[in-house]
Amino acid sequence: MGNLTPELAQMRDEVRALARGYGLDFYEVLFELVDYDELNMVAAYGGFPTRYPHWRFGMEYEQLSKSYTYGLSKIYELVINNDPCYAYLMRSNSMTEQKLVMAHVYGHCDFFKNNLWFAKTPRKMMDMMANHATRIRAYMDRHGTERVENFIDTVHSLDNLIDPHAPFIKREGRPRREEEAPAQSPVFKIAAKDYMDRYINPPAYLERQRQSIREEQEQERRHPARPLRDVLKFLLDHAPLQLWEQDVLSMLREEAYYFAPQAMTKIMNEGWAVFWHSQLMTRHLLEASEVVNYADTHSGTLATSPGQINPYKMGVELFRDIEDRWNRGCFGPEYDKCEDADEKRRWNRNLGLGREKVFQVRRIYNDVSFIDEFVTAEFAEAQRLYVYGYNPATGRYEIVDRDWRKVKEQLLTALTNFGQPIVYVVDANHKNRGELYLVHDWGGVDLEFDAALKTLEHVQKMWKRPVHLETREGGKGRLLSYDGQETSVKEITPSKDAMQVVGPAAPKE
Repeated sequence: MGNLTPELAQMRDEVRALARGYGLDFYEVLFELVDYDELNMVAAYGGFPTRYPHWRFGMEYEQLSKSYTYGLSKIYELVINNDPCYAYLMRSNSMTEQKLVMAHVYGHCDFFKNNLWFAKTPRKMMDMMANHATRIRAYMDRHGTERVENFIDTVHSLDNLIDPHAPFIKREGRPRREEEAPAQSPVFKIAAKDYMDRYINPPAYLERQRQSIREEQEQERRHPARPLRDVLKFLLDHAPLQLWEQDVLSMLREEAYYFAPQAMTKIMNEGWAVFWHSQLMTRHLLEASEVVNYADTHSGTLATSPGQINPYKMGVELFRDIEDRWNRGCFGPEYDKCEDADEKRRWNRNLGLGREKVFQVRRIYNDVSFIDEFVTAEFAEAQRLYVYGYNPATGRYEIVDRDWRKVKEQLLTALTNFGQPIVYVVDANHKNRGELYLVHDWGGVDLEFDAALKTLEHVQKMWKRPVHLETREGGKGRLLSYDGQETSVKEITPSKDAMQVVGPAAPKE
């Protein structure tokens, strides 16, 4: 890696001053000039030049290298959420591309620093990653590379079983000591004379009270006391792991939480960066001779295909739409009540609130709330957002629905929990046999049972006892189990644990 040339250093200073002039706020950004092979190596490591050794990094490097060699893809920018931020520039890029990448990077760095969902991420992750690499290498020397690498494989297969909201939740209260028995709650009775007691306090009513109290006390004695979404944390605290395994799991869990906000804000983050690089380039940085080169690179970034969402395109168009709507006053009760399409198109109150609004949105939203709040019928129509389906007769993807609400629903389904299943730990002593019972938060989307059973096998490797996963298929209860030898899937009646996590299945229409 080398330092910037004087020309690039001067350009960096100019782009940084322009970005700050527009109100962008970011940590110091350190640009590194690298060859394409070095950039592929760093990208394979997730942007961090020092990581622990693992086969998947080599696999990703080979894929990136071949893709670049055959002209199938090219990495234009790579930026790390850190203080200071690190960003990489490819040495072979043209000056136009370097300017574009710098402007894009400053947009990302502003987003990293100011978006709420990044507020709990460690800002010295470059150092933490290097520390993790040192510790894992030491474990490999002590316990054997294959053994440690196999355990890392197991953790990686489960690293989506976290709770992205957990860093923002504070739970107070002193945990009850194990030897403290729950207080015996008295059964409520209305005072009555003996001969009237059985009428005023019916035995069946009293028995229902006693049953409710027993269930509450049983719930208090359960482990965990309430369903827990952070499966990795539960395994870290309670699985029979060796000390080195606990340390490796702890490190990889920290990394999973570091990367989670990036997955939660992919559309917003990329859209915000494109929003600013396009403004800085077209208004300040482009020379006449660079317009065609810039337009070619910029349009390639925003290219779309039927049935696919380009996060760059979706994000920047939403930010532009928000800015335009708030500048013209296209929001609020008066606008919403207007039913004249032509009047809505001409609507302009000249409020000029667009720039303030996009900065506010950048601060507090993630992709799910961003799409849910700001994708409107007008936006969907303007961007030609439709529901696509594959037609085997023609061998092409075709429009199957133009209802913008269904488009939004499909987008939100794909974005919720990164499109992956949400699983809770509900019982660590199932049937009093030390078995682990998990519940899938089924929201109408069935699990891929083959993949789910593979995941159960990895959980069982850590738990050492049989594990179960309750889910639904078409609304009917299913129980997936693995005991270390055999897997099974059987039909069941949804349990109270599942009702607590998911609720009753919606009736079929």
